[in-house]
Amino acid sequence: MIEDSPALLDFQNIRVMRGDKIALDDFTLRIQAGEHVAILGPNGCGKSTLVKTISRECYAVVRDGSSLSIMGKQLWNVFELRTLLGIVSNDAMGSCTGSATGRDVVVSGFFSSTRIFPHQTVEPIHRELADSALAELQVSHLAERPVCEMSSGEARRVLIARALVHRPRTLLFDEPSNSLDLSAHRSLRKTMSALAQSGVGIVLVTHDLTDIIPEMEQVVLMSNGHIVADGPKEEILQSERLSALFRTELEVIQRDGHYIVW
Repeated sequence: MIEDSPALLDFQNIRVMRGDKIALDDFTLRIQAGEHVAILGPNGCGKSTLVKTISRECYAVVRDGSSLSIMGKQLWNVFELRTLLGIVSNDAMGSCTGSATGRDVVVSGFFSSTRIFPHQTVEPIHRELADSALAELQVSHLAERPVCEMSSGEARRVLIARALVHRPRTLLFDEPSNSLDLSAHRSLRKTMSALAQSGVGIVLVTHDLTDIIPEMEQVVLMSNGHIVADGPKEEILQSERLSALFRTELEVIQRDGHYIVW
């Protein structure tokens, strides 16, 4: 955690609408720069809206007693924000299809797109940094391979390289293990752990307890657009709490810093 830096996220009493529905309400969350935090909740609890609020695709309702800042600023140029906060999301995964190669996908991070378009000018430094990011994720062999010929696990690692290409302060992972098999899921966890140990802040948004890596210190539980618990991982990831959150009887087991449920 970087004590002297502004908080990565400081949301105080925010309300976010999706159409005529309240998706987040009286929502207060503070995450310090450099922290490794998991945000856990069932489908439909507002996690996707939270991700879109962080990425500035959704905006909070203006009202008294409510405030929202990201890295100390209330207003952002979205393109600037994306250079400081890398996002690995299922939305991006769905857009990275077709003939775009692994290198193209990573380079597209400089243009906030998911492939290279004719009007975009790719400089040699862009390709150099893209190849460096692919090498860091140990997927240099995917540089020339079309995304449509990659496995889900390979495509996910390319997306992480895309998020890393700007050397952001924090990576935000949105349901990162969706569609991954056991081997790819294990590889993803190792990658997140290595990034956390390298000093990159990690914010994980998920419904899957097994996504949570040992480096996560704080866990936030979400339900129906609200935060229902926030604290140290060992206190929050208890059978009784998670049974109430997911509305089914669960037994939580911890092994070597990893958690599973029965």
